[in-house]
Amino acid sequence: MMKNNLKVLLIEDDMIEIMKFNRVVASLESKYNIVEAHNGDEALNILKKKDELPDIILLDLNMPKINGMEFLSILKKDKNLQHIPAIILTTSNNQKDLLECYKLGIAGYVLKPLKYEDYVTKIKNLLAYWSINELIKI
Repeated sequence: MMKNNLKVLLIEDDMIEIMKFNRVVASLESKYNIVEAHNGDEALNILKKKDELPDIILLDLNMPKINGMEFLSILKKDKNLQHIPAIILTTSNNQKDLLECYKLGIAGYVLKPLKYEDYVTKIKNLLAYWSINELIKI
């Protein structure tokens, strides 16, 4: 059985980070379906399309309008969306943020490394893991 491409919702307000992420994805052998949102508001609007839900959500913590934590608490309270694994992709290694995110029900917390090569490795491994993971299809 052919597995569909992993659908990823990337929520990131920094255009350079978005370009960097897309550059890594483009270099990978597997194909991924990336949808971008530049803030939590935009992401929530995308998630209203119930028939096109992402398999995973990659989320930056520091964003305008709705920050990552606020977005997470909205996501995890929504019966139709709370099953979607949300993975934090951030530069913040603040222990308090980390614990708070896990309390809200995140599936992972990934620190963005400074070196591009390390970033490539992390993103590649992250996407590979979620591609083989048995995701809940509702």
